[in-house]
Amino acid sequence: MKFQIDHTDNKARACTIQTAHSTIQTPVFMPVGTVGAVKALDATDLNSFINPQIILANTYHMYLRPGDETVAKMGKLHNFTRFKKSFLTDSGGFQAFSLSDNVKIDENGITFRSHIDGSKHYFTPQKVIDIQLNLGSDIMMILDDLIALPAKEQRIKESIERTTRWAQESIEYFRQKQNEGIGIDQNIFAIIQGGTDRAFREKSATELCQLDFDGFAIGGLSVGEANQEMYDTVEWTAQFMPTDKPRYLMGVGTPEDLVENVERGVDMFDCVMPTRNARNGTLFTSYGKVNIKSARYKEDDSPLDPECDCMVCQNYSKAYLNHLFRAREITYYRLATIHNLYYYLNLMKQMRQAILADGFAEFKREFYLKREQK
Repeated sequence: MKFQIDHTDNKARACTIQTAHSTIQTPVFMPVGTVGAVKALDATDLNSFINPQIILANTYHMYLRPGDETVAKMGKLHNFTRFKKSFLTDSGGFQAFSLSDNVKIDENGITFRSHIDGSKHYFTPQKVIDIQLNLGSDIMMILDDLIALPAKEQRIKESIERTTRWAQESIEYFRQKQNEGIGIDQNIFAIIQGGTDRAFREKSATELCQLDFDGFAIGGLSVGEANQEMYDTVEWTAQFMPTDKPRYLMGVGTPEDLVENVERGVDMFDCVMPTRNARNGTLFTSYGKVNIKSARYKEDDSPLDPECDCMVCQNYSKAYLNHLFRAREITYYRLATIHNLYYYLNLMKQMRQAILADGFAEFKREFYLKREQK
């Protein structure tokens, strides 16, 4: 992976990441394709209407179904899904934590039961890497010890100590595999933990950033804390992260979250919000959210967003989308998902252009001003 900083505007960064499969310009939002597909879309939709350079798939889900060995036999993620650009795979630690009622964490890994059939599984740092080697992702995440907030100080301390220990095991194992000629085009990111405690975040970041990872993520946020707490934690943590490697904030978030955290120096984001909200009738626009199920749109012939040039806004009205949603027509989910993801990716492009022009502060001011005009 090649990484370069193209320009900075205060702490906001415009960078370029080159993987074996695509060139990624940051800030970047990665659509979530949990089981190897962005919900309601296929690779043709992605390439034709949204054009992401990188999407996310999930290790936990792909391991359980269809199985990482099956994906490897099918030509790994890029060939199996026909999405030929970059993939990032999450480690699966969050899903093992959140989807199972019977999770047990010990010093060597995580024991969990499948949410599909209740079968028992055990993830270790090495096993998670082996799964991701089979998946063939461009960027793989290590296994970490994630906790919900708020949490007791002792539990946070255990989390960061275990996460650092697993990170050391992960990087040693992965580099060994690369020396054997396995995964040579793949990259590996560590995940900084520590809740919203500044001392713990500094300790976790300092220890992890001394290791030979290709990039670093800020994890364990957007799990119950207030928005301002998240922003303050990101700003505090970023100062301990290397400037010459990508910075990834995991599982975040709203358009406002993206703007606030780009301002604080984050390069990469993912979240299910644009796709999940689309399916539930909430659509994002330059002027805030639209609840398309509302009766007020039944005879509204205007596009969702007059400033959006996505396929949906160029061809269909709010009235038509309102009708499709109320009729529970499958077409609605596809169109709504295309629009929301296009909006998110276009927002990132606008921020990049603003950073390159030293105009991020003005961009942010106008971003919030439009929301007040709704």
